[in-house]
Amino acid sequence: MNLTDHILGDYYRCPAYLKWHASPTELGEERGYFRLNQDVVCYGRLSSGRPAMTPMEDLHDALEVLGTNGAAFRLPFNAGEIIDNLRRERYATGFHGNGQILTEALRRAYYFARPLMPVAVRKSLQKMHLHGWDKIRFPSWPVDATVERIHQKLLALSLKAQGLKEIPFIWFWPDGFPSCAIMTHDVETSSGRDFCSRLMDVNESFGIPSAFQIVPEKRYSVPQSFRDNIRERGFEINIHDLNHDGHLFADRAQFLRRADRINGYARDYGAQGFRSAVLYRNTDWYDAFEFSYDMSVPNVAHLDPQRGGCCTVMPYFIGRVLELPLTTTQDYTLFHILNDYSIELWKRQIGLILEQHGLVSFVTHPDYLIPKRALATYLALLEYLSQLRSEGKIWMTLPGEVDAWWRQRSRMRLKYSEGKWRIEGEGNQRARLAYARLEGEALVYRVTLEPAAGEHRTDCTRRFSSR
Repeated sequence: MNLTDHILGDYYRCPAYLKWHASPTELGEERGYFRLNQDVVCYGRLSSGRPAMTPMEDLHDALEVLGTNGAAFRLPFNAGEIIDNLRRERYATGFHGNGQILTEALRRAYYFARPLMPVAVRKSLQKMHLHGWDKIRFPSWPVDATVERIHQKLLALSLKAQGLKEIPFIWFWPDGFPSCAIMTHDVETSSGRDFCSRLMDVNESFGIPSAFQIVPEKRYSVPQSFRDNIRERGFEINIHDLNHDGHLFADRAQFLRRADRINGYARDYGAQGFRSAVLYRNTDWYDAFEFSYDMSVPNVAHLDPQRGGCCTVMPYFIGRVLELPLTTTQDYTLFHILNDYSIELWKRQIGLILEQHGLVSFVTHPDYLIPKRALATYLALLEYLSQLRSEGKIWMTLPGEVDAWWRQRSRMRLKYSEGKWRIEGEGNQRARLAYARLEGEALVYRVTLEPAAGEHRTDCTRRFSSR
């Protein structure tokens, strides 16, 4: 199996018979931006053509000319590299040099003074730092699905190369659900901790499961009874940084010491998931964590202190850790940076994610939902999510359940037997066979649904342009 077969196999869980040469023999040393046709911006190296230093320039079309050899063809880039550059935010390394990420000195000064700052002062400083966010061209606001669109283009090209009309694959979500949604809560202060019981009451009234991320040191006490209450009510507990001081990834040696303590708290709390404070991250260091999954990488980070974004709405592995990207805007950002107390932005993001059959992930804070106006907005969001669930459009579940499913799916295989495609592997009872089909220049997904007795769900079909 060549590289792109492996890429498509991992993403779609499809049979390994797409035989085409994925990568050029030599790549240039210069990394930069280019495009696939008119609509997909990528970052990486090319074997022909010159990548641009910024996405604002006139970008070279890497698919304009493809080298062909019969039914096979050769891309002028390494497909795995460009996908990894996006998921791992490799393109964002240059942001450190132009002020788009707080320098370590400024970060230390800010977090040293933060406890003494009035909220109005903090908001003012944050807005000054984020000035011009709406002028950033890449990633695309408010949701970026570049990784999905790359896979779709690669699959369409592969089908065309072999003259195939369709290919079977294992559908992304269990039981044929079109998409998935998770609700999470980062608990930052003792006030937020004390509001968790009320927040669980609210969530339970809508039947919405959620996960609470707990800061284990310094911020507030975390009694056993508090943790037991969350779990006994069917909610989930994860670790939220170490002490929420903004310095977790400031220094490698310090990080390793802190990671060791964080892992200890994870074992003590029985926590499988993690999220860093303020979404600071360095995925190259994740091998020090013992977590099963992480939730620290935003899809688009225009409104976060650390710019970037993974440009995908699907879970993906970083070594042995599964990343569940944050694909919607945080409540604090919505309320206090954008001054928006409606759910219109959230609804727009949900719609864009559902178009890609992706993961709709939220982070809200008990600390910021205490005011009546904020809580009313959150109630409106829960009502909307409940409506989507009742319409069969989302699988509303816990992060741990997504982690378990995605790991099971990653080990499943399609096997052709007795004239039928069958899904083999643990969890296959909930898996559904799907087909990706070319209809002209469009890629169509069709899911074969086998609902339980008495259950009705609409057939899930979407179209994606392959040009």
